[in-house]
Amino acid sequence: MISRRSFITKSSLTVAGIGLAKSGFSINSAQNNNKLPIVISTWNHGLPANEAAWKILSAGGHSLDAVEAGVRIPEGDPKVITVGKGGIPDAAGKVTLDACIMDEKGRAGSVTYLQHIVHPISVARLVMEKTPHVMLSGKGALKFALDNGFSKEKLLTKERKVAWKKWKKEQKEFSNKINIENVTEDNHDTIGMLAIDKDGRISGACTTSGMGYKMPGRVGDSPIIGAGLFVDGDIGGAVATGSGELVMKTLGTFLVVELMRNGMSPSQACEEAVKRIAKKIPDYEKHQIGYIALNIAGEYGSFCINTGFNFAIKTADKTGMEDAEAWLKKL
Repeated sequence: MISRRSFITKSSLTVAGIGLAKSGFSINSAQNNNKLPIVISTWNHGLPANEAAWKILSAGGHSLDAVEAGVRIPEGDPKVITVGKGGIPDAAGKVTLDACIMDEKGRAGSVTYLQHIVHPISVARLVMEKTPHVMLSGKGALKFALDNGFSKEKLLTKERKVAWKKWKKEQKEFSNKINIENVTEDNHDTIGMLAIDKDGRISGACTTSGMGYKMPGRVGDSPIIGAGLFVDGDIGGAVATGSGELVMKTLGTFLVVELMRNGMSPSQACEEAVKRIAKKIPDYEKHQIGYIALNIAGEYGSFCINTGFNFAIKTADKTGMEDAEAWLKKL
């Protein structure tokens, strides 16, 4: 007769074995898939970001190097005013940056409330590779960056300073904006990127200056593993953009990946994650959330709350933008 404890133990091992078997099959199918390599990223500033990533992917490089190189492009472009240098400041007039990065092995690094450093994504990668931690914040993150060779730079541009002073004079309160890229000048939102290299290795990166004129100290979903970004080397990955508070409350990207683990396509998983927000969070329709997801077979998908979210795609056969389906359009 088998004891209850023995039965539970053997059952657990059997389930684990099934999971491992499925994971191994997924990886093998990805390695033989002719859709690879592939890179996708949020908004149309993802087009030049994807090109930078593609240079590495097309040369047989690692997806981790590709996503870092890719998102560094909008980080260093002062015309992209919600990422990196030139980002919209907080209510106190300070540009504060958040970023995270994750690879197929589950390694992750993150920085929050980082000031004076143009490329927070590269600092996040060093946190992953050089420390026993996942996240460094504020002055600690800045010291770590400076100790590792980064230079302090002025992130607040003249244009953004003028706009901030005008905002202080006329509005004096933070207000959420839906699809800020269509509201505030030629602007875009957080950039999140997912890439799979020719060997089937998936990595992701997410970087932002956060909501414009946010309360000092505010950190959104972008640097939080499982919220703004999540990657599982056996399944796939997801990134989020929009009002980070809604993503944090539902652990959106982790949810998307788990839904894909349970058999959903990337598009179905993104839609279900948006439905979770609609079901759980009051006044969700006043916000925008966009998800993009990529499974290790090279299949991708997206979904958002309000219309207006798009994303960039790059493969050997395709370069361009795609519009995400919207929940409120379906209702």
